[in-house]
Amino acid sequence: MATPRGSNPTTTPTPADLVQQEHGVTRPTSRDVATAAGVSQATVSLVLGDKWRGRVSERTAGLVREAATTLGYRPNLAARNLRLGSTRTALLVVPALTNEFFARVYTGAARIAAEHGFGVVLYPSPEGTGPARDPFASARAALDGVIASSMAAHALDAIGDAELPLVMLDSDPTATRAAAHVNLAMADGMRQVTEHLLALGHRRVLHLASAVDSWTFDIRAEALAALLGPHAELRTVRAPLTVADAHTAMEAVLAAPGSRPTAVVCDDDILAAGACKAARRLGLRVPEDLSVTGFDDLALATAVEPELTTVHLPAERVGEQGMSALLAVLDGAPWTAPDLPVDLIVRASTGLAPA
Repeated sequence: MATPRGSNPTTTPTPADLVQQEHGVTRPTSRDVATAAGVSQATVSLVLGDKWRGRVSERTAGLVREAATTLGYRPNLAARNLRLGSTRTALLVVPALTNEFFARVYTGAARIAAEHGFGVVLYPSPEGTGPARDPFASARAALDGVIASSMAAHALDAIGDAELPLVMLDSDPTATRAAAHVNLAMADGMRQVTEHLLALGHRRVLHLASAVDSWTFDIRAEALAALLGPHAELRTVRAPLTVADAHTAMEAVLAAPGSRPTAVVCDDDILAAGACKAARRLGLRVPEDLSVTGFDDLALATAVEPELTTVHLPAERVGEQGMSALLAVLDGAPWTAPDLPVDLIVRASTGLAPA
């Protein structure tokens, strides 16, 4: 069929445009964006679908993005999902919402997802690091992939199946079900803590360890024991990840007869806050009588007094790389990346070992 004179074959409304105009609601369409940018709707689709590289110039892509922003254009996700057979949705599974670390992971993942037209659903596992339940009638039908932070791969068996891509964050890198892994240099973090305390003369060290059964905490414990080795006496006490439980466990240690530790290495800043509280309750000074270190560098680390020496974990970067890894897997590309570096932040909670 011939095209009528004067018409533009690139301006034929797409299904997404028709949906945009339903029920008398007037919203900018991809055709409007194409007109404003002076390009075809196909070009708009390529740019806003992030598939333009090698097919559209950088300048043209910029024009399309600028036009879409100016017009306030939002693609109709329902129509696009029907066309592509994709939900453009990722599920981020975390052990808990009460820990600031996971909120930061979500922030990083959502940032990268938004740049690629994806959404991220945050799901705290009802059983913590234990088996997670499928939050949907069928995760396979509702999601394009799963990102799991500080979880074991077997804990995710109920979510999706082998066909649903899984990216593991801060988790066992030998888990074969995962299509990609993003990890932090946890052992190196413990190396920095250990060298710092040994240089301050500490030779009696307590490890206030998390009672959570998790790969990330196991790695910290193994690294600390190996690094202290013959250099210092090491004792380990476990506590749930709350200030109150850490306070109770630490008070029992400090009040017991015999030589008390001169330094406490905590698996988490929350545990470290409880340790500091216990020391003060018993009349001990931090760091003059007892040095305390944490892990994570949460906001809590600078809220306590004295401020906490702790290992900074780039949580947002973990989320960013996790989402980037999932996008790579969905595109059929391999994902490899070195462990993300961590840094010891020395503050006032550590000092010279008491004589």
